[in-house]
Amino acid sequence: MGFIYEGMLAETTTVTGHNGDLIEAYFARPIGPSGDLGGSIPGVVVIHHMPGWDEWIKEVVRKLAYHGYAAISHHLFSRHGPGKWDDVAAAARAAGGASDAQAMGDTQGAIDYLRRLPYLNGKVGIIGFCSGGRQTYLAACTLKGLDAAVDCWGGRVFPTLEERKPGDPTPPIEFTRDLSCPLLGIFGNEDRNPDPDQVNRTEAELKKFGKTYEFHRYDGAGHGFFAVDRPGYRPEQAVDAWKKVFAFYERHLKTDE
Repeated sequence: MGFIYEGMLAETTTVTGHNGDLIEAYFARPIGPSGDLGGSIPGVVVIHHMPGWDEWIKEVVRKLAYHGYAAISHHLFSRHGPGKWDDVAAAARAAGGASDAQAMGDTQGAIDYLRRLPYLNGKVGIIGFCSGGRQTYLAACTLKGLDAAVDCWGGRVFPTLEERKPGDPTPPIEFTRDLSCPLLGIFGNEDRNPDPDQVNRTEAELKKFGKTYEFHRYDGAGHGFFAVDRPGYRPEQAVDAWKKVFAFYERHLKTDE
């Protein structure tokens, strides 16, 4: 009886990030029975959420590899380590988190890492969650080398007037004119950051500049509803939304468009 071989390589590696710093990253890709890929594949950068570079984020990297992508998640809080991911994340949050300049420099390093792979098909996508969703929106507007972007409930893409403080970085929404690739947005209608009104305003800005995008909003879901290890996990909505993500990537990363 025949069988279909399924294999995967998953490992911790490093990428060259902002200011030339070497930072940790988690990488995974599918492998064939002889250790090769049997052809070229797309890449996806995964930006972790504010809770940190945790077990669930690494599960996302492996999920993408299972579906035929070379995926990498760079550790935005790596400079606050070494140590357990939650201790490192707590130290990073206490220090104010990663600046936009640092996060974008690190993300460009992850994009460049994938683009150097000899088996890349020439296309790289990005996906981010929570603060990583905000950073994904910003990356899609300001970085080079992206072909598709998925913003999962990125907060403060379009901050309210009450949320804006002197000295805050320029909101990602201000860069919408420069969005350089198709964008998919995934949101829970019970979320408060971003709330439905902020999502509406973001969508209006994308329409204003004629950008290619699609938004999907889910009733009964709040913030972080993909994360299986958190109380906000909503399996029905998450399963449907993941189907939307993979259909989007199939169109924009696995074709010659």
